[in-house]
Amino acid sequence: MGNTDSKVDFRVAVVQLTSHSQQIEPNDESFWDQFWSDKISSAQDIFALVPAAEIRALREELPSNLATLCNKLVDRLQLAAENSCHTHREQTAAINCVRLLTRLLPYIFEEPEWRGFFWSDIPTGQQQMTSNGEYVSKPPLAERLLQTLADLLFCPDFTVASKKKKGPENPEDIHTIDSCEYIWESGVGFSQPTIHVPSNDRNRTEILKLLLTCFSETIYMAPTVDQHSRPNKWLAYFTSGQNRQTLPLFTSLINIVFSYDPIGYLPYNYLLFTDTREPLVEVAAQLLCITLDNSSISSTDQPNTSGEDSPNLFLNYLSRIHRDDDFNILLKGICRLLNNPLIQTYLPGSCKKIGFYQELLMLFWKFCDRNKKFLFYVLKSSEILDLLVPILYFLNDARSDASRIGLMHIGIFILLLLSGERNFGVRLNKPYTTRIPMDISVFTGTHADLLIIVFHKIIVSAHQRLQPLYDCLLTIIVNISPYLKTLSMVSSNKLLHLLEAFSSPWFLLAAPDNHHLVFFLLEAFNNLIQYQFDGNANLVYTIIRKRQVFFALSNLATDASTITKLSTRNTSITSTTTATIPKKNNEVLVNKQTVFQANSKSNSDSEPQLNRDFIPQPNTNAPGVISNAMITTLAETPSIHTMTERTLAASSSLDDNNLRTRSNTTNESSPSSTRPASPPLSTTTASNLFPQNDNGLWSATSEWVQSWKGKLPLQTVMRLLQVLVPQVEKICMDRGLTDESEIIKFLQHGTLVGLLPVPHPILIRKYQPNSGTVMWFRTYTWGVIYLRNVDPPIWYDTDVKLFEIQRV
Repeated sequence: MGNTDSKVDFRVAVVQLTSHSQQIEPNDESFWDQFWSDKISSAQDIFALVPAAEIRALREELPSNLATLCNKLVDRLQLAAENSCHTHREQTAAINCVRLLTRLLPYIFEEPEWRGFFWSDIPTGQQQMTSNGEYVSKPPLAERLLQTLADLLFCPDFTVASKKKKGPENPEDIHTIDSCEYIWESGVGFSQPTIHVPSNDRNRTEILKLLLTCFSETIYMAPTVDQHSRPNKWLAYFTSGQNRQTLPLFTSLINIVFSYDPIGYLPYNYLLFTDTREPLVEVAAQLLCITLDNSSISSTDQPNTSGEDSPNLFLNYLSRIHRDDDFNILLKGICRLLNNPLIQTYLPGSCKKIGFYQELLMLFWKFCDRNKKFLFYVLKSSEILDLLVPILYFLNDARSDASRIGLMHIGIFILLLLSGERNFGVRLNKPYTTRIPMDISVFTGTHADLLIIVFHKIIVSAHQRLQPLYDCLLTIIVNISPYLKTLSMVSSNKLLHLLEAFSSPWFLLAAPDNHHLVFFLLEAFNNLIQYQFDGNANLVYTIIRKRQVFFALSNLATDASTITKLSTRNTSITSTTTATIPKKNNEVLVNKQTVFQANSKSNSDSEPQLNRDFIPQPNTNAPGVISNAMITTLAETPSIHTMTERTLAASSSLDDNNLRTRSNTTNESSPSSTRPASPPLSTTTASNLFPQNDNGLWSATSEWVQSWKGKLPLQTVMRLLQVLVPQVEKICMDRGLTDESEIIKFLQHGTLVGLLPVPHPILIRKYQPNSGTVMWFRTYTWGVIYLRNVDPPIWYDTDVKLFEIQRV
């Protein structure tokens, strides 16, 4: 009953603040004290008792009251920090000020005219006065707030455990202690044992959520280069040397995340005890994702990825981590947490499952991108496969879920980054023995087989919004192909099925960049044949069995009549579905989404059909249909050409014997056979070769097809077929072989030494940072944070501009 009365009193104060006919005097301390008294016990109470409509009304109709309230809240927080929050009353006042500011700030940021309020000069009448009667200028409200919050995160008996005996004689002063001795958890750069106090975890969580809110001004700006060319002032100050707590805070956030073990030693522990650590770990991971972001985006300059000279000290500290012991802590922590959702036990539900794996993937990306020594350590470690398996699990699990498109992107981007290094491809040859629940074809093979099978599944049965990632998926396969020693029969069939689908004539002529997919796949086959022929009898057998695919590609018609006929078919297909697809991408989406269904009749392997996920879905916005699931939109996916730069692999990356043997051979192939395959035309160039038709859709021409058909890298495969097909046919007739295992055994002992063209240089497409990917990651990061913070719903129902919120 008493608690209810307290909430009523607080609500009366809120109403008085918003409905007063004139401004409330700043010196009316009894009134302002009501907002941080112990009447409120949770953030949920604050959000319920201070409605959004009243905050907006206060902002528009009584701006002086809102300004005074913000000033009073920051002043009270400062006072609590100066007193080191020694009493329960001080701690309650501080945490309630934090909660109320968390509620107010989003509504200040959504109004452009208010965004400069926290950075404006303090009026003379509100400045501190010295004994001489002179005014002392105060720093802007934002600087005072951020420094106070940083100090409070290392306040003994409030957010960290005290290291001195309790008593009035020698209290610990927040301004004199060495914060580096109060780092939250042992790990990177800190080895002292720490004491876990649940109340400290809760207070840290509340303060970190307010810091996230302070940095969220970003989400109220449209995703354009102009809007994001200027740094976020809040983030720039907090990560600069002006914040005296940057080093202990960075170390605390890192260690609290990567030391977390959600399982513990007792089954069902999460049902027996309240876990105050997981909410803290989640918001700490989110804060790290934001503080490690670029401060600004330039349309011309390449982002600085080293971090060593960055004014952002969080990036600077990250780039300076170099000890193997520290790298080991980070890698083991990431692997432990990413594998948590995959854990299976004999006791159902006995292990707690975390939900912040998207934040972990973003952190791993940022660590690899900003600290190349960490990336190389990961690639040298055998635990790289402990990262690969959960990433592939997430990709397979989320492929048809529109609400997890962002998860698909970040997983594929990470694999693209890793595939640019030789060690990753070599590690994939390790046998895959761990069995996790995935709805994929049963196989016995390596981690490379697992990757190819999952990628095939994504392409043939994923959501249509993933189609811009086809190039990324195939680029990854091309990057690892020179190092794959023994592909299984299952994965070999998957690769051939992709080529069969993408090389169908009507698909090749459906969009200006569709032929790029064929170039990628042919380059992968060439790499496997030239550098790993000896161990890939399964792939060679599959190529022989599916040789008509290559013959058909080699004999692709280029005459105008045939091309016109196929283009007419594409136009008719497109016109039936353009009503539901944006005009900008309609021909690409429609023609890619139907490729596997159209090709299924000629596919003897009973592959899944792409169109399964394009059946019209129920309209969740229709009357009577209720859906609470929300998604946030993403920035445009950067093209593979802007995301990667092409480099030649070092000669040491090849098998020396293979290279020496192949290089000593003679050949009569054309010069083009020694060049690595590469899509020959950009979309801009290709579009000049054929005009748009009357419907505004472009259509292929004979000149366009001829411009790239002659550059198809078919020489290696055709030479292989020329040599091996007669041999296989002869041995089958002579021995009466009908069992494919006997044919494969024959191929295992075969050789093409002296028969293939000179090996082409290995072309690796490495990830290259650019403004497009920076904007994509910023949009994705804030979208995840928006959706994860629903209790309380910090940004819900505010005017967000960085992305759109859609109901699924």
